Amino acid sequence: MNWRLLYNMTHRDNVDPVSSLKFVTLLVALIPELLFLGAGVKLQDNGYDGLLIAINPQVSEDQNLIPNIKEMITEASFYLFNATKRRVFFRNIKILIPATWKANNYSKVKQELYEKANVIVTDWYGAHGDDPYTLQYRGCGKEGKYIHFTSNFLLNDDLTAGYGPRGRVFAHEWAHLRWGLFDEYNDEKPFYINGQNQVKVTRCSSDIAGIFVCEKGPCPQENCIISKLFKEGCMFIYNSTQNATASIMFMQSLSSVVEFCNARTHNQEAPNLQNQMCSLRSAWDVIRDSADFNHSLPMNGTELPPPPMFSLIQPGDKVVCLVLDVSSKMAEANRLLRLQQAVEFYLMQIVETHTFVGIVSFNSKGEIRAQLHQINSDDDRKLLVAHLPMTVSAEAETSVCSGLKKGFEVVEKLNGKAYGSVMILVTNGDDEHIDNCLLTALSSGSTIHSIAMGSSVVENLEELSRRTGGLKFFVPDKSNSNSMIDAFSRISSGTGDIFQQCIQLESTGENVKPHHQLKNTVTMDDSVGNDTIFLVAWQISGPPEILLFDPNGRKYYTNNFITNPALQTARLYIPGTAEPGLWTYTLNNTHHSLQALKMTVTSRASSSAMPPATVEAFVERDSTHFPHPVMIYANVRKGIYPILNATVTATIEPEAADPIVLKLFDNGAGADIIKNDGIYSRYFFSLAVNGRYSFKVHVSHSPSISSLAYSIPGSRAMYIPGYIANGNIQMNAPRKSAGRSEEEQKWGISQVSSGGSFSVLGVPAGPHPDVFPPCKITDLQAVKVEDEVTLSWTAPGEDYDQGQEDWESTMEKSFSGENNGHRNNGCMFHSNSYEIRISKSLQNIQDDFNNAILVNTSKLNPQQAGTKEVFTFSPKLFTNGPDHQPDGETQESHRIYVAIRAIDKNSLKSVISNIAQASLFISPNSSPILTRDHLILKGVLTAMGSIGIICLTIVVTHCTLNRKKRADKKENGTKLI
Repeated sequence: MNWRLLYNMTHRDNVDPVSSLKFVTLLVALIPELLFLGAGVKLQDNGYDGLLIAINPQVSEDQNLIPNIKEMITEASFYLFNATKRRVFFRNIKILIPATWKANNYSKVKQELYEKANVIVTDWYGAHGDDPYTLQYRGCGKEGKYIHFTSNFLLNDDLTAGYGPRGRVFAHEWAHLRWGLFDEYNDEKPFYINGQNQVKVTRCSSDIAGIFVCEKGPCPQENCIISKLFKEGCMFIYNSTQNATASIMFMQSLSSVVEFCNARTHNQEAPNLQNQMCSLRSAWDVIRDSADFNHSLPMNGTELPPPPMFSLIQPGDKVVCLVLDVSSKMAEANRLLRLQQAVEFYLMQIVETHTFVGIVSFNSKGEIRAQLHQINSDDDRKLLVAHLPMTVSAEAETSVCSGLKKGFEVVEKLNGKAYGSVMILVTNGDDEHIDNCLLTALSSGSTIHSIAMGSSVVENLEELSRRTGGLKFFVPDKSNSNSMIDAFSRISSGTGDIFQQCIQLESTGENVKPHHQLKNTVTMDDSVGNDTIFLVAWQISGPPEILLFDPNGRKYYTNNFITNPALQTARLYIPGTAEPGLWTYTLNNTHHSLQALKMTVTSRASSSAMPPATVEAFVERDSTHFPHPVMIYANVRKGIYPILNATVTATIEPEAADPIVLKLFDNGAGADIIKNDGIYSRYFFSLAVNGRYSFKVHVSHSPSISSLAYSIPGSRAMYIPGYIANGNIQMNAPRKSAGRSEEEQKWGISQVSSGGSFSVLGVPAGPHPDVFPPCKITDLQAVKVEDEVTLSWTAPGEDYDQGQEDWESTMEKSFSGENNGHRNNGCMFHSNSYEIRISKSLQNIQDDFNNAILVNTSKLNPQQAGTKEVFTFSPKLFTNGPDHQPDGETQESHRIYVAIRAIDKNSLKSVISNIAQASLFISPNSSPILTRDHLILKGVLTAMGSIGIICLTIVVTHCTLNRKKRADKKENGTKLI
């Protein structure tokens, strides 16, 4: 559709409401795909539209890869349709072909970006080789980030023996990604002891059959399990032919498995992530509660859905147009200067070689300052910098739509359309007519990144970015804020080629007093170092005195930097590959007044053989309403490997308040769902004012041996080592390993990444009462120790997962109603409590926690937030009554279910925790079948006891004889005297 026609139609004056309604109806009819642009995957009439599969540019071109992807999705579509009882199938799928592949009449990319893909295909292998996996960073029932496949998994048919047909594998991973399900197997706990004190293999359903296999063939389980571990050379092998139809989240490779575990078939006792994360709920129960199922009904009839339709799309030339506000308000708070500094840095350093760049400025009207010019050299970059606006206009009015209209004109001159182009829109105005060009932007095929400067920008500016798949940023009016440069540093080409992208290593800014200095160090790890730039910026007067040391002690001074007095920047380019190690800089304010000084450092990958560390900062939702917190995340990786034990801090800048620094954690507690997955998380609830908040994340890691995790944690399809077929053991090829060994991270890591912005509404004026409860406990575990049950969990904070205070116990005594609350013991301590309840019925504790049995916790002293809590109690006191016996459970099965919630000093209660369980089976013959080693130990202890008795008898006899001899001597001695 011609965007000029659309623009003119949406900008007509005096259009009556009836005509507008007719136009919108006609527009939707003509362009139905606009409903899905920028909206991700949508379910409509039982079919998924908008699924994006992206192939990484580093993947070599292979003519079989695309047909195999199509075959996988088609198989998965029919498989899921049946597994969900005729609820869902895949209708429209886009496959993003790398620009590095030969053109083959592929359609041109519009607003599809590699970073937005639901499925990615790379050549990066984890420690477990070709394991498909899904990156899940949220809880049960919540969508994940993406599904990952290696190209080898999609090309090597031999792997289907271990993983099963690819379509079934995709269905398994889709359930992770879309519905927030978790795996029903557990490599670390392959077996457990059930409520009848029997050894059971971790599986779902329990009807899936197999045998224990030792080195020489089948063997009884007591020969295979020693001290609760598999004996070396032992494993459990499943029958290739089964009667069980569930479950897809356990072993999708079995031909009989065609459905998810439901309430009837679900194995609640299995120690797997599905039970832990979803409080023992079955996969089907979680799926039924999803938005997909709440908004759809099963398809009528018996016919299968149509096969999926695939669109093959490929990026064309990289095209960027800068759309810059020059209205009179840009003169306020040095906005124009900060914009110039950031855009110059973007043009000279950030934007990739071979990109076409144009420049447009606007106030109430748009003006083309530079037509598209391809960047092939530094001279091309300098030429574009020369076209930047140097002054603001006298006009205060702004028209974003006028600026975008000129931007589309510029980019369309290259290929006739704006498909695949990028607009970087910077404005500080209060244009209330942005909605007029929303449909124009959607139909253009361009991605719009928006940067809002100051607090007067209209609220719907970000809608342009949200609907076109772009990023959105906010730059506060603070002289020492580096948010503008951070925003431009974050914007990449969107191709997924991290070897070409600029990586930000440092971003800091301070108001430095006269004759004081800003000093810091930057770590240059050996995965970066090419095209390294140190940029110094200031706001008034001349440059500071600059001193920079490289790791070898070489010094760089102010005169080594290229200074631009007009833009008030100084830039140092490091030729070749920068030396890895610590770089130390000092910026001395030699002036007699306060000076805002800023330092930015960027670099690129040092080698195509080693992916650099990357940081992606993001929030769960881009807007919130007080008192709901914002979930802040940082995905820290090197290739696909999570980087562990890093120090990750988020700096949040409100519109009109001081910045807040918040430390993020990867500890599997609080906001962080899975420990050591490389995603660092935290709740942010210091919502001081309404409006926009900008945030960035800084990652640092000291040199260590344990910085990388050489396995991909979380959710992945299980590889089956072999099967029992017709009574014969048939082993598959051993699972491929990446063969990586732990290597010393000699140089450490230092990186910065902007996370964009989010908006907050509803913050009350003035002081407000505490409205933030402790966070949900997500890692509650229960273990039976003799006649007692020991619980463990991570302590939440006074407010969500935060609280520097130790908790003073205010436990409510069970059955007595007595409250033992106390004031703190002198520091910033608060009176808090835990409420622990148990039941023999899972349904009772799920649906009626308040009426479950309350455990006496008067001796439990809550610990500091983030530390491990341990509490032991005797369930005998609470579980002897027959009225708590769950339906369908025999008296021989003694399981209890436990849940907990935290209560703060203002009686605000957390959400109820995950539900843990423990077996209380006690009988005269309570030794489980597996305890051969226990019998040995018992024999040893019996023998030692017998020996001890004999020794004791000898000692007693010896002592008795000695005493008798001494008595005789004494008696004889007396007589002699």
